[in-house]
Amino acid sequence: MELGVLLMAIWLKNYSVYGKRKLWAAAKRAGEDVGREQVARIMRQLGIRGASRAKRRFTTHADATHHRAPDLVKRNFTASRPDELWVADFTYCSTWSGVIYVAFVIDVFSRRIVGWKASRSMTADLVIAALDMAAWMRRHSSLEHLTCHTDAGSQYTSLSYTDRLADIGAAPSIGTVADSFDNAMAESVNALFKTELYRNPAVLATVGGHWKGLDDLEIATCAWVSWFNEDRLHGELNDRTPSEVEVDYAEQSRAHAA
Repeated sequence: MELGVLLMAIWLKNYSVYGKRKLWAAAKRAGEDVGREQVARIMRQLGIRGASRAKRRFTTHADATHHRAPDLVKRNFTASRPDELWVADFTYCSTWSGVIYVAFVIDVFSRRIVGWKASRSMTADLVIAALDMAAWMRRHSSLEHLTCHTDAGSQYTSLSYTDRLADIGAAPSIGTVADSFDNAMAESVNALFKTELYRNPAVLATVGGHWKGLDDLEIATCAWVSWFNEDRLHGELNDRTPSEVEVDYAEQSRAHAA
């Protein structure tokens, strides 16, 4: 296959968001002996480019009457194993039928999205549903020493959310209001979601130019999360996928236990 055709196919398969570095890495994984600058030159010839992120808008609204857990993370978004630290946040999306809110729960070790939920309202039920999915996805793992970090939004400081954390054995950790650095990894996933799916011109072209409402955005989000976890190359993971990172960890753990 001609290299330009192959690169275009890889670019389209990955939501048309890869820039020259990730497209080069994906081509190498596909077995192509190609240089990074060669990829950049072909991208210019094809008229394709990587996606760029938009500025963050805040959806955090604190409730002064809620008890706030301490910040156990202190902006140190690292973990030595899966299910040691989760981060969570939600964002909003305008559609023809109204605003849709999408919540995510991310495992810091592998950057896997372990839980998510889309809803027409930004209540505690939204973030609890995302947490419930995460707990179910990790139902075969121990969550005994898990910390779950969020911002200080009222949904995350609510009694119902903190009770659900206690049910699964997780310790709550709360950052400050409207400070993206205190929940940087979750904010990053929100930004990627907006760039790679919600505002992505290639995706919008397939849905008639704009999102209609909860149903079409929810279906598309499900597909994007699967791609994000199983196929998307993450520079922070040395151009591996979250799934590959977790498989490697499991294999190393078994080898050490043998």
